[in-house]
Amino acid sequence: MDDTEIIRQPEADNFWKTKTLIFGGVLGALVGVGAAFLLTKRAEQQGKPLSISTGKGVQLGVLIAGLLRSILSLGEG
Repeated sequence: MDDTEIIRQPEADNFWKTKTLIFGGVLGALVGVGAAFLLTKRAEQQGKPLSISTGKGVQLGVLIAGLLRSILSLGEG
């Protein structure tokens, strides 16, 4: 076999990747918009402008990292 030869798989075999990426992107966008809506709604109810402290931002980042770790562990046997 020649080293320059490219072995191509049928397109249908990789379609699940595209569907997964699209589904994940749409779901992530919806969750993000929902979270932003809830944050702004609470700020309006309190009559204060929205402000997130550095500590809360770090806490949110750690929670998201934990969520991503949990999602990655779904694929393990």
